[in-house]
Amino acid sequence: MLLYFFFTCLSFILFLKSLPLKSLPSWASEITLVSLWCLKDLSMLPFSKLVNFGVSGSHMCQIPSKMSLKKACLGPKVENMEDTNEEMSVLDLPELALECILERLPPGGLFSMASVCSSLRKRCVSDYLWERHMKQKWGRVIGPAAYREWKWFIATRRDYGGPKQGKQKWWMKLLTALPFSWIRSRLDNSDRQRISQPTDSIMSWYLALETGKFWFPAQVYNRENGHIGFMLSCYDAELSYDSRTDTFQARYPPHGRRAVAIETGVTWDRLRAPPVDTTPHDLHMSDCLSDLRPGDHIEIQWRRNKEFPYGWWYGVVGHLESCDGNENYCRCHSSDTVVLQFNQYAPGSRWRHTTVDRRNHREEGNEADGFYGGIRKLDSKAEISTWKRLWPAEVLE
Repeated sequence: MLLYFFFTCLSFILFLKSLPLKSLPSWASEITLVSLWCLKDLSMLPFSKLVNFGVSGSHMCQIPSKMSLKKACLGPKVENMEDTNEEMSVLDLPELALECILERLPPGGLFSMASVCSSLRKRCVSDYLWERHMKQKWGRVIGPAAYREWKWFIATRRDYGGPKQGKQKWWMKLLTALPFSWIRSRLDNSDRQRISQPTDSIMSWYLALETGKFWFPAQVYNRENGHIGFMLSCYDAELSYDSRTDTFQARYPPHGRRAVAIETGVTWDRLRAPPVDTTPHDLHMSDCLSDLRPGDHIEIQWRRNKEFPYGWWYGVVGHLESCDGNENYCRCHSSDTVVLQFNQYAPGSRWRHTTVDRRNHREEGNEADGFYGGIRKLDSKAEISTWKRLWPAEVLE
């Protein structure tokens, strides 16, 4: 990125020096330095700092189209200098330089730039610029299920009160709920209408997530604040983000006749996007049984009874009782019976291990011990390390 920006500035300098017939305006020798200065000042401010700082007049995002860029970026030192007749706007920057600057802006800067003029709005609301911010902040917890939910979310609001009216009402509610105080204070209704067009864009999805207006499906490790009954498990939930605390509120599906369980203060490290496209009430079709060997890491569906949703529980493949564990003589991988161990439980616990049929596996269990469902083999070191990080400090009974 730095090399790309260097060549962009270099090409612009060479372009300026190639104009021999007309004297250069007063800003020509300073434009590269000004661009770098403004970019550095913006890129060093995180999203939360932009909220407090306000992205005020000394920042490029607030430059009117007819304001001198020299005055806007260099500050009060130019007040005593002789005014020039030639003025420029940020749009007069070379295409590559402007594109590079916009790519370096944080989400708050892009949103503010979108209110300056129609030309910048088209650039700043583009999916190309917002896709990186979406992946960087939300990529780990957003999956295909969340995307489908988002499409349904915007479709229902677009239909509410007619396509145009519904879209405008939803966007006005979204902008009003934005946690960025500088947006609410600096944008009047006309500005909001100007940037309230792409309801199905990545920018609108990002803002809906940021405001907590959109509840998205994901999975939570060790649900209900690490309740002992859910240690080393991962359950489906609907989540809403709270930007004030940088945590989430989770709503879990009802268990039988129990009401919906709600948990607050869920941190980022306890979330993941669903690894498979299976609903919490459906049996996952296991396609890894023939490959399972002792020592493999797995997740298996389990639920208390038929009315409960499944959760994913961590375990490892163990040896048969007839095997002493010697790798040279072990034939457990050839047996039709697969032993699954849950070593977080003490030896002798009824939850310590279970067996499944390798060739004809389906949901197995009873009302006393619960029901075991589909199995997925863990090949990702990141997934395995996450489970090990969540390992309980004490052995469970």
